[in-house]
Amino acid sequence: MAKKRGTETVRDMVLSMAAIGVVVGIIWFFIPHDENHDPVQVVGYRVELDQARRSAPYPVAAPEGLGKGWRATSVTYEDTNPKAVHWHLGFVDPQNEYAAVEQSNADAEAFVAATSHDARKSGTRTVGGETWDRYEGPKYDALVRQKGGVTTMVTGTAPADRLAELAAALQERSGQ
Repeated sequence: MAKKRGTETVRDMVLSMAAIGVVVGIIWFFIPHDENHDPVQVVGYRVELDQARRSAPYPVAAPEGLGKGWRATSVTYEDTNPKAVHWHLGFVDPQNEYAAVEQSNADAEAFVAATSHDARKSGTRTVGGETWDRYEGPKYDALVRQKGGVTTMVTGTAPADRLAELAAALQERSGQ
Protein backbone atom coordinates (compact mmCIF):
# COMPACT_ATOMS: atom_id res chain seq x y z
CA MET A 1 0.00 0.00 0.00
CA ALA A 2 1.42 3.39 -1.00
CA LYS A 3 1.94 6.10 1.56
CA LYS A 4 0.23 9.39 1.20
CA ARG A 5 2.34 12.32 0.24
CA GLY A 6 3.55 14.20 3.32
CA THR A 7 3.64 11.18 5.62
CA GLU A 8 7.29 10.28 5.06
CA THR A 9 9.28 9.53 8.20
CA VAL A 10 12.82 10.23 9.34
CA ARG A 11 13.52 6.55 8.63
CA ASP A 12 12.57 7.08 4.97
CA MET A 13 14.89 10.07 4.75
CA VAL A 14 17.81 8.11 6.28
CA LEU A 15 17.26 5.24 3.83
CA SER A 16 17.21 7.67 0.90
CA MET A 17 20.43 9.34 2.07
CA ALA A 18 22.10 5.94 2.51
CA ALA A 19 21.17 4.95 -1.05
CA ILE A 20 22.60 8.23 -2.40
CA GLY A 21 25.76 7.72 -0.30
CA VAL A 22 26.29 4.24 -1.78
CA VAL A 23 25.99 5.61 -5.33
CA VAL A 24 28.41 8.48 -4.60
CA GLY A 25 30.88 6.05 -2.97
CA ILE A 26 30.83 3.77 -6.01
CA ILE A 27 31.42 6.71 -8.37
CA TRP A 28 34.30 8.02 -6.21
CA PHE A 29 35.89 4.56 -6.10
CA PHE A 30 36.04 4.26 -9.89
CA ILE A 31 37.35 7.78 -10.60
CA PRO A 32 41.18 7.77 -10.74
CA HIS A 33 42.92 9.72 -7.98
CA ASP A 34 46.55 10.66 -8.56
CA GLU A 35 47.98 12.60 -5.65
CA ASN A 36 51.34 12.77 -7.44
CA HIS A 37 49.88 14.44 -10.55
CA ASP A 38 51.78 17.57 -11.61
CA PRO A 39 49.24 20.39 -12.05
CA VAL A 40 51.58 22.46 -14.24
CA GLN A 41 50.23 22.71 -17.78
CA VAL A 42 53.22 22.79 -20.15
CA VAL A 43 52.83 24.71 -23.42
CA GLY A 44 54.84 24.82 -26.62
CA TYR A 45 55.92 28.27 -27.70
CA ARG A 46 57.88 27.81 -30.94
CA VAL A 47 55.06 28.94 -33.24
CA GLU A 48 54.38 32.09 -31.21
CA LEU A 49 58.11 32.81 -30.92
CA ASP A 50 58.60 32.54 -34.68
CA GLN A 51 55.60 34.80 -35.31
CA ALA A 52 56.79 37.35 -32.76
CA ARG A 53 60.30 37.38 -34.24
CA ARG A 54 58.86 38.01 -37.72
CA SER A 55 56.44 40.72 -36.56
CA ALA A 56 58.02 42.59 -33.64
CA PRO A 57 59.77 45.91 -34.24
CA TYR A 58 62.65 44.66 -32.04
CA PRO A 59 64.68 41.45 -31.61
CA VAL A 60 62.57 39.10 -29.49
CA ALA A 61 64.25 37.32 -26.56
CA ALA A 62 63.74 33.65 -25.71
CA PRO A 63 65.92 31.23 -23.78
CA GLU A 64 68.08 28.61 -25.39
CA GLY A 65 69.72 25.78 -23.48
CA LEU A 66 67.73 25.88 -20.25
CA GLY A 67 67.82 22.63 -18.26
CA LYS A 68 65.06 20.02 -18.41
CA GLY A 69 63.55 21.24 -15.15
CA TRP A 70 62.34 24.46 -16.79
CA ARG A 71 58.82 24.19 -18.22
CA ALA A 72 57.07 26.79 -20.36
CA THR A 73 53.58 27.53 -19.04
CA SER A 74 52.37 30.62 -20.91
CA VAL A 75 53.12 32.60 -24.03
CA THR A 76 51.56 35.73 -25.52
CA TYR A 77 52.47 38.25 -28.18
CA GLU A 78 50.46 41.48 -28.40
CA ASP A 79 51.08 43.91 -31.23
CA THR A 80 47.82 45.85 -31.49
CA ASN A 81 49.64 49.08 -30.52
CA PRO A 82 52.92 49.51 -32.47
CA LYS A 83 54.27 51.73 -29.67
CA ALA A 84 53.60 49.09 -27.00
CA VAL A 85 54.35 45.66 -28.49
CA HIS A 86 54.53 43.09 -25.69
CA TRP A 87 56.17 39.64 -25.67
CA HIS A 88 55.60 37.32 -22.69
CA LEU A 89 57.01 33.84 -22.07
CA GLY A 90 56.28 32.28 -18.67
CA PHE A 91 58.06 29.34 -17.05
CA VAL A 92 58.09 27.21 -13.95
CA ASP A 93 61.66 26.59 -12.78
CA PRO A 94 62.98 23.25 -11.44
CA GLN A 95 61.80 24.20 -7.90
CA ASN A 96 58.28 25.05 -9.18
CA GLU A 97 58.78 28.80 -8.88
CA TYR A 98 57.46 31.19 -11.53
CA ALA A 99 59.79 33.09 -13.87
CA ALA A 100 58.95 34.98 -17.04
CA VAL A 101 60.54 36.85 -19.89
CA GLU A 102 58.74 40.12 -20.60
CA GLN A 103 59.69 42.46 -23.42
CA SER A 104 58.20 45.68 -24.73
CA ASN A 105 58.94 48.88 -26.57
CA ALA A 106 56.42 50.74 -24.37
CA ASP A 107 57.41 53.39 -21.83
CA ALA A 108 60.05 51.58 -19.75
CA GLU A 109 59.10 52.96 -16.33
CA ALA A 110 55.38 52.19 -16.71
CA PHE A 111 56.09 48.77 -18.23
CA VAL A 112 58.41 47.73 -15.41
CA ALA A 113 56.06 49.00 -12.69
CA ALA A 114 53.03 47.23 -14.15
CA THR A 115 54.75 43.96 -15.05
CA SER A 116 56.74 43.58 -11.84
CA HIS A 117 53.77 44.60 -9.66
CA ASP A 118 55.53 47.72 -8.37
CA ALA A 119 58.94 46.26 -7.57
CA ARG A 120 61.57 48.90 -6.76
CA LYS A 121 65.09 49.20 -8.11
CA SER A 122 67.59 47.79 -5.61
CA GLY A 123 70.90 47.71 -7.49
CA THR A 124 72.50 46.05 -10.50
CA ARG A 125 73.73 42.59 -11.43
CA THR A 126 75.99 41.45 -14.25
CA VAL A 127 74.53 38.54 -16.20
CA GLY A 128 76.19 37.14 -19.32
CA GLY A 129 78.53 40.11 -19.50
CA GLU A 130 75.68 42.64 -19.44
CA THR A 131 74.51 44.87 -16.60
CA TRP A 132 70.90 44.38 -15.54
CA ASP A 133 69.01 46.50 -13.02
CA ARG A 134 67.75 44.47 -10.05
CA TYR A 135 64.27 45.09 -8.74
CA GLU A 136 62.70 43.73 -5.56
CA GLY A 137 59.03 43.75 -4.79
CA PRO A 138 56.33 42.32 -2.58
CA LYS A 139 55.13 39.95 -5.30
CA TYR A 140 57.90 39.62 -7.90
CA ASP A 141 61.60 40.35 -8.16
CA ALA A 142 63.07 41.24 -11.54
CA LEU A 143 66.14 41.80 -13.65
CA VAL A 144 65.65 44.61 -16.16
CA ARG A 145 67.73 45.69 -19.14
CA GLN A 146 66.98 48.57 -21.49
CA LYS A 147 68.59 48.58 -24.90
CA GLY A 148 67.64 50.33 -28.13
CA GLY A 149 64.25 51.51 -26.89
CA VAL A 150 63.28 48.01 -25.75
CA THR A 151 62.89 46.87 -22.17
CA THR A 152 63.68 43.23 -21.45
CA MET A 153 62.67 41.94 -18.04
CA VAL A 154 63.08 38.57 -16.35
CA THR A 155 60.67 38.53 -13.43
CA GLY A 156 58.85 36.20 -11.08
CA THR A 157 58.81 34.49 -7.71
CA ALA A 158 61.93 32.45 -8.51
CA PRO A 159 65.08 33.28 -6.51
CA ALA A 160 67.55 35.81 -7.92
CA ASP A 161 69.95 33.11 -9.13
CA ARG A 162 67.18 31.39 -11.13
CA LEU A 163 66.14 34.70 -12.67
CA ALA A 164 69.79 35.27 -13.61
CA GLU A 165 69.97 31.76 -15.10
CA LEU A 166 66.98 32.54 -17.30
CA ALA A 167 68.39 35.96 -18.26
CA ALA A 168 71.76 34.39 -19.19
CA ALA A 169 69.99 31.91 -21.52
CA LEU A 170 68.18 34.62 -23.50
CA GLN A 171 68.95 34.91 -27.20
CA GLU A 172 67.52 37.89 -29.06
CA ARG A 173 66.62 37.44 -32.72
CA SER A 174 64.36 38.96 -35.30
CA GLY A 175 63.24 37.74 -38.68
CA GLN A 176 63.53 33.96 -39.18
